[in-house]
Amino acid sequence: MTATDGTDDLDALARIAADLDDSDPLAAFVDEFEPADGVVSYLDGNSLGRPVRGTGERIADFVANDWGTRLIRSWDEGWMELPYALGDRIGRITLGAAPGRTVVADSTTVLLYKLISAAVQDAPAGSRILIERGNFPTDRFLVEGIAAHRGLVIDWVDPDPIAGVTGDDVTAALTPDTVLVVLSNVDYRSGALADLPAITRAVHDAGALILWDLCHSAGVVPMTLDASGVDLAVGCTYKYLNGGPGSPAFAYVRAGLQERLEQPIWGWMGAADVFAMAPEYRPGTGMRRFLSGTPPVVGMLAMQGMLDLIERAGMDAVRAKSIALTEFAIRAYDALLAPAGVELLTTRDSEHRGSHITIGHPSFREVTAQLWTEGVVPDFRAPQGIRLGLSPLSTTFAETLRGVTAVAAALPR
Repeated sequence: MTATDGTDDLDALARIAADLDDSDPLAAFVDEFEPADGVVSYLDGNSLGRPVRGTGERIADFVANDWGTRLIRSWDEGWMELPYALGDRIGRITLGAAPGRTVVADSTTVLLYKLISAAVQDAPAGSRILIERGNFPTDRFLVEGIAAHRGLVIDWVDPDPIAGVTGDDVTAALTPDTVLVVLSNVDYRSGALADLPAITRAVHDAGALILWDLCHSAGVVPMTLDASGVDLAVGCTYKYLNGGPGSPAFAYVRAGLQERLEQPIWGWMGAADVFAMAPEYRPGTGMRRFLSGTPPVVGMLAMQGMLDLIERAGMDAVRAKSIALTEFAIRAYDALLAPAGVELLTTRDSEHRGSHITIGHPSFREVTAQLWTEGVVPDFRAPQGIRLGLSPLSTTFAETLRGVTAVAAALPR
């Protein structure tokens, strides 16, 4: 399916959406999510995924049994190992990572701080960190703070805002003094999908390490972190992994780096012997050394249901549905929004696009507020963008069309 020249009318689009939903091999998964009263089109799964059915029961059972009955004994009966077991599962199902390379721990911000700091720990003053100027604010702010503290220099990549960062962009910006490159796999604004394997190779050829932010790709874009030689990665779990608001992030560290890197937040859970209460810190082995405080066990509950669904569906099928949804959304854009002066701020090349598209219009701040009152929920990104986040297992083609139609109807005349 490809975008057209805008000749489809609404009736034709509705028929196409119905046919796509009828033939969708993942259609049954839509019923695996809790219904949202009053919401007719939820297009913000790239910010907060919907809860999987049974999440309330899972949490209630945890309160009644693991916590309520077993009490502190549950630490010995599973909680202590949960960050590693769940990390391994995320790695196996979504990241192309072998066991022992992924751990679930803190927030995205804290894990990024840990891994960026660890990557530059031995870098002499004047060494350089390379990051995209339009990267997510947290990534940029952390790099700026760490660089200022350590006397490092920041180089900025300024890629095409729609096509996103390319291997050529990165290669041109690398220097002999570059020690670390920090990039997002999917651009949070445009949805541009970077070529992770090729860029990783280019960075390694220059003698630097690379850290990938996977927040907008984990769970919708198949990855091969091990095979691609990725050094470091961090991703959140409340978007396409549906872990709920504030659910903890995950960190990936290449096996050969784990004993070499030293993260800066030394807490008891990262120690070699957690219960020794030793007089001095000695880091644990493997991914344990990247933990700090007590694992957020409650925050790790909800995402387990989504991982069940992704494993059943398979990442390749999830990616195929994601591409089909974004292609259909662009087709609807061509017919309903382009004639009204709305810009498409996302590439039409599905191979270089994540699972959201961005459209632009000066009225979109007000339009978004109106849509929310009507049960249509995209999200607004300043200065004038609406992101249509299409979570493949919970979003239908008809729902996508309802959202685009609602945007068209809300535009000022």
